[in-house]
Amino acid sequence: MNCPFRARIVHTSGVHRILRLIAVVATCGALGAFCQTGAPAWQSAVDRAAREAPEARIIVLDNASGRLLAARRLNDAARTLAAPGSTLKPLVLYGLVSAGRWNPASRVACNRQLAVAGHRLACTHPLAPPFDAREALTWSCNTYFAAVARTLRPGELGQLLRPTGLLSVTGLARDEAPAEYREPDSVDEEQLTLLGVEGVRVTPLELAVAYRWLALELAAHPGSDAVQVVREGLQDSASFGMAGQASLGGVAVMGKTGTAEGEHSSRTHGWFAGLAPAQKPKVVIVVYLPAGRGADAAHMAGDILADAPLERP
Repeated sequence: MNCPFRARIVHTSGVHRILRLIAVVATCGALGAFCQTGAPAWQSAVDRAAREAPEARIIVLDNASGRLLAARRLNDAARTLAAPGSTLKPLVLYGLVSAGRWNPASRVACNRQLAVAGHRLACTHPLAPPFDAREALTWSCNTYFAAVARTLRPGELGQLLRPTGLLSVTGLARDEAPAEYREPDSVDEEQLTLLGVEGVRVTPLELAVAYRWLALELAAHPGSDAVQVVREGLQDSASFGMAGQASLGGVAVMGKTGTAEGEHSSRTHGWFAGLAPAQKPKVVIVVYLPAGRGADAAHMAGDILADAPLERP
């Protein structure tokens, strides 16, 4: 039996990881063949990772069929509405480049001091020369995507987001909360909405469906400029960029983090949305942490992938 596990002692307590490794081996023995490909193995991986953050909402979808492979707090994931933060960036970038509305070679300088309509949106990436689209996605540059937003036509942002399924209920759970979306009517609102700060709130289920749509688009148009820039940007993001902790599970992954404040609170919540394995995605993983940052959600995704029933290089 090829039971996937990995003792990731390099970045956490060695004793904790050794105990976890023993638990994984025992679980794999109990699950037998399911440990290679079945939903029970995914659910076990999700449950183990969630022990460190029981409030997390986690969704794992089968990329081919769209069916739910595993979930944590599914009812909450169906009803929790939150600002998606930077997880919108690859969806919008893909749509604009596909439509010939944005040149991915365009470079934008960033001084990491962006402010829009009273919102401080300073970038946390290292100082760097002007970014192109791939680099801006890797490092989640708010200044770059604010520049993208300033080129949008009235109603265009909604036209880009609706086909992804992000703004519709998914049918994956009962009593789902529909996404909340307000079409921007000013340049400031365009920027804040594209950056996932204001004007849009979605559930973890809706974000998972949107990233499955993106995965299917990447597979359907492999030679396009839009696919190349988004694929490479998401791979870099989850390798050494802002979502880099997702790769600590030993599986190559494409992914994006998001951090935003609550509607009535300055406390931040964190997102990770990703596709694994990167070269030919079999699953979509979304992690939502009601309190935390995108990096924390990416770390949890890495924990899930460390135990996931996926082949490793």
